[in-house]
Amino acid sequence: MTMEVKDSGSVVLTAYHPHSPARIPGVEQNFVQDILPSRSPASRKSLSRCRRINRMLSNESVPPAFSRSNSQASVDSTSMEDFWCEVESIKESREDGSEEALLLEFRPADEGELEAEWLQDVGLSTLISGAEEEDGQALLSTLTRTQAAAVQKRYNTYTQTLRKKNKHTVRDVRDIFGTSDSSPTFETVPVSPVSPNGIQLPGQKPVWKSVSSKSCLDCGIDKGSPSITEELSYDVSFSESITVLPKTQEWPKNQRFKKEDSALPKFIVRKSRFGLTEVGDLSPEDMKKIRYLSLIELTAFYDALGVELKRNRVERVRGRENGLFGVPLTVLLENDQKKVPGIKVPLIFQKLLLKLEETGLETEGILRVPGSASRVKNLHQELEAKFYEDTFDWDQVRNNDAAGLLKMFIRELPSPLFTVEYLPAFITLVEKISKIKLQLQALHLLIMLMPEANRDTAKAFLQFLKKVVANEGKNKMNLWNVSMIVAPNLFIYKGKRANQQEMQAAATTAHIVRLLIRYQDILWTVPSFLISQVRKMNEAAMNNSKRQLMFDKGVRKLLRRKTMERERPERPEGAVTFPPYLQSDIPEGVIRVYAPLHSKVSMAIQLNSQTKAKDILARFHCENSRGSSQNVRGQIQSLHEIGGNIGQHCLDPDAFMLDVYRANPHAEWVIKPKAS
Repeated sequence: MTMEVKDSGSVVLTAYHPHSPARIPGVEQNFVQDILPSRSPASRKSLSRCRRINRMLSNESVPPAFSRSNSQASVDSTSMEDFWCEVESIKESREDGSEEALLLEFRPADEGELEAEWLQDVGLSTLISGAEEEDGQALLSTLTRTQAAAVQKRYNTYTQTLRKKNKHTVRDVRDIFGTSDSSPTFETVPVSPVSPNGIQLPGQKPVWKSVSSKSCLDCGIDKGSPSITEELSYDVSFSESITVLPKTQEWPKNQRFKKEDSALPKFIVRKSRFGLTEVGDLSPEDMKKIRYLSLIELTAFYDALGVELKRNRVERVRGRENGLFGVPLTVLLENDQKKVPGIKVPLIFQKLLLKLEETGLETEGILRVPGSASRVKNLHQELEAKFYEDTFDWDQVRNNDAAGLLKMFIRELPSPLFTVEYLPAFITLVEKISKIKLQLQALHLLIMLMPEANRDTAKAFLQFLKKVVANEGKNKMNLWNVSMIVAPNLFIYKGKRANQQEMQAAATTAHIVRLLIRYQDILWTVPSFLISQVRKMNEAAMNNSKRQLMFDKGVRKLLRRKTMERERPERPEGAVTFPPYLQSDIPEGVIRVYAPLHSKVSMAIQLNSQTKAKDILARFHCENSRGSSQNVRGQIQSLHEIGGNIGQHCLDPDAFMLDVYRANPHAEWVIKPKAS
């Protein structure tokens, strides 16, 4: 039996009765009275209310017939108290009118609609429309075995549903993919098999190469960490690495999320010969392809684990078009970029973080201890009126009030900071699969799926939270405390129908926040296997364009006439202009590096197996140490790979250039400041 309890803020609490199919008379009313805050006199304090809520949901004061969900049973009542106190604080801020209502409506999906939306989201709308788009064909040509199977499964479901509904004639898959079978098949990219834990199987070449003892990304625990360190590899897709299906339902009722920091494993990501690539190191065009591939890979990953990838269909809220709070991130950034070109995080959010970093990191109970509701409300109104006029007095803002404004900003976003489409699916995975590595890989792909504005803002927020945890000795806020406070602000939403699972899985959402904070350096690194697929996708698109050009009737006629004239062909108007690297006679293994901001703007460099990007930067710095302007010398310069099979790629200083050159021999190499 399922029992729903609603308060005036439309938050839904769910309790389960596994023993009896019938509703127990009178229990629901008593349950509601104990959980919901009294609207009569304030004789009941907020702290005591949230403690009662916590006891109720942890089953300490509920009759034995009621059992907790896995998530609710996963931590003790004391550790969850911060979570429910924060929920209570959020509810009170809604009731006193200091926050505007945010309505997120989750729409049910008709049969086949989810598959159609999925195909569109991964850039394969051509399979629905019937149009032959080069990007779709190029994407299909890069898929691994498991990725191709995921696409094929969704396409088959989509076509079968349409035939069942007889909406319109559906093309036979053989007409699309040219196969003799009734199901579409894709030419897949071969991968090297590895064991589930990423350890190299006997008799196989290693999938990554160790560079040096310091050339790795170390995300672990500074104190009390486990003695065993796990290594992560980005060279093989996560779904292809699953050779043994892990056991599901690995969270028995008596097992708990361990809230100690030392309970989390320590991961090391070894740098390959290509180095590591952060999200901001790739061009927007290539990141769009990364998002396509990430959703396909995430789906294949869930298929390989035997977990259903469910998706919320959310009715988007338009939000305000001006102001600070309740305004979409994209609108805020568009307005802020008029003042500060190229800015990636809203100015108000940056200012709130800066205020807390300057004065609040050592404040005891920061984020947990609420500020004055009346002061926060007044500051909110004053910020809306004075922020863009630069007349707001930040010195008057107390640290706990600034923390309240920060959390209010996040809650009032029309679309949640961490998009909710796949949150239920991830909660399901965490509750069924206890292995942290698999959880981390799924979360990694979800980060790659986030819109750019959300991802950049989330990164700034998580960097701040990491600093809060680093000051635990003074502010008394450890990783679990911070996760408990932040989770309700990120993953519990107001609306006509609040998502029951979000309240039910309180400890799970806190665990997700803990993973986000602890492993953020890993999560904002683009897996190298996705970059390799983007390169193949770009190459396939270029080859398609070349074939189309060669078979164009006008071009063939022009080439035939020029051949007969035995003259050097003149470039016809509108013809393709080939870049200098295709016209030059630079020897193999030699690249010409351009540095337009330096006094010496170009240099030919002979590469060997040990040449790194930082070696080239050092050589330019030495050659230009006197001639370059002081402004240029003060900037952090990076080597960029531009063109060929990549849009633009800011290279890791430890990248081995001969390997990068061989992967993209037609690129141009430019030294310029790294985009902030």
